[in-house]
Amino acid sequence: MVFSSTIFLFIFLPLCLLGYYLVRPKLRNIFLLVMSLGFYAWGEPRFVFVMMGSIVANWLLGLVIHRLRDRRPAARAALVLTIALNIGLLFVFKYLNFTVANLDRFFGANIPLTAIVLPIGISFFTFQAMSYVIDVYRESEPVQKNPLNVALYIAMFPQLIAGPIVRYGAIAAQLVERRFDLEEFAAGAQRFIRGLAKKVLIANNVAPVADAAFESFKVAEGGGVPQLLVWLGIVAYTLQIFFDFSGYSDMAIGLGKMFGFRFPENFNYPYVARSITDFWRRWHISLSSWFRDYVYFPLGGSRVSSKLRLVFNLFVVWTLTGIWHGANWTFIFWGLFYFSLLTVEKLLGLPQRLKETKLRALPALYRLLTLAAVMLAWVFFRADTMGMAVDYLGSLVGLQGSPDANAQAEALYLFHQSIITIAVGIVFSTPIAPWLAERIGRRAAHGKLLAVAWPALHYAGYAILFLVSVSAIVGDTYNPFIYFNF
Repeated sequence: MVFSSTIFLFIFLPLCLLGYYLVRPKLRNIFLLVMSLGFYAWGEPRFVFVMMGSIVANWLLGLVIHRLRDRRPAARAALVLTIALNIGLLFVFKYLNFTVANLDRFFGANIPLTAIVLPIGISFFTFQAMSYVIDVYRESEPVQKNPLNVALYIAMFPQLIAGPIVRYGAIAAQLVERRFDLEEFAAGAQRFIRGLAKKVLIANNVAPVADAAFESFKVAEGGGVPQLLVWLGIVAYTLQIFFDFSGYSDMAIGLGKMFGFRFPENFNYPYVARSITDFWRRWHISLSSWFRDYVYFPLGGSRVSSKLRLVFNLFVVWTLTGIWHGANWTFIFWGLFYFSLLTVEKLLGLPQRLKETKLRALPALYRLLTLAAVMLAWVFFRADTMGMAVDYLGSLVGLQGSPDANAQAEALYLFHQSIITIAVGIVFSTPIAPWLAERIGRRAAHGKLLAVAWPALHYAGYAILFLVSVSAIVGDTYNPFIYFNF
């Protein structure tokens, strides 16, 4: 079940909200947990047992670590066991076949692949479980003796499938006590509608363009792919993955508010980043902060005695980041690509040193170079193989031969069909829209007529946006979320 589906919008969510606020406050956690398990089991019921097993194991090991808190070696051993079990779970379901395939390919091992299927969202709920146990070990958060609270923390349906990765400490108090706040509920509903519109009005409409561009490298025989289509595809995918993933995060955060929870922000206009470092402070914030706090800082971070150690720390973090995203060499290269860029920035002190120069255009130029690097990196993220990614990059500069007339005509058709959506996507991937809304709101507050009319116009706008989004869902066949695969 996905948020951008009629069954979720008009059956599951209304029933969930109605039941949640009708039951006694003491029973709300249980009700929300049951609904969350049902939400997860909707597509593949068997995988809910994998998640429940993970929850029970991490809850029990959290209790063990807490009891051993005065015996640090024993507590550390229990922590290592917990991490090994979580990583082992991820390895079996996500990386075993990849490992076997590479053993067969490079060493002639001839080991048969398994029939194991990847559970949706396993990387997200596994990382949340690990953060809980690690925080208990560090004594930065109290142990949770009620298994239902741990289960709800990990399995809560708004953020279960594709994040944001919520730290236990961020909602520990909210698991125990929450109060209904009408303004928060309304703000959550508006946030959900914005996320829904991002997904179905922008991401879903640029997705066919990106798919056509990348799929063309599978069917092109002899002739090349039109440069127009290749450039159009990379722009379309850059917008698709942002509006798809940030749209889901907006919906998750909005749903959390509707149930009384406050989840952390996951995006902050990453495409206007000043540098690669700044980009990762703005993109998938919950994941980058997870690796920072649980891997980078424990290794020593940037406060190390040698540059070689700094490079090693960055290498570990970004190799793991690439592997986290998928069992494919394209993801590993994608992570190593960012490792290279961030290493250069760290060692050269960029972009801080650019501010010290007399050439005022350099920071702006570096901002553009950052965006270009991010877009090139998305090619490896989207391509099925390294060969496809290399061919795609070559086609950007016309190195893959001459396309025929039909291919050129198709590229031109896609351009005309998508240019308005792409333009809208570019505008809304920047802070321009909220800046304008804030200015209009401030002016409305100073005018008597506008002060009366503005709230009505505000809510009417959201109602129209919701209706347009629903009509797009009904008439569209493309609706998957990219990050469901992780």
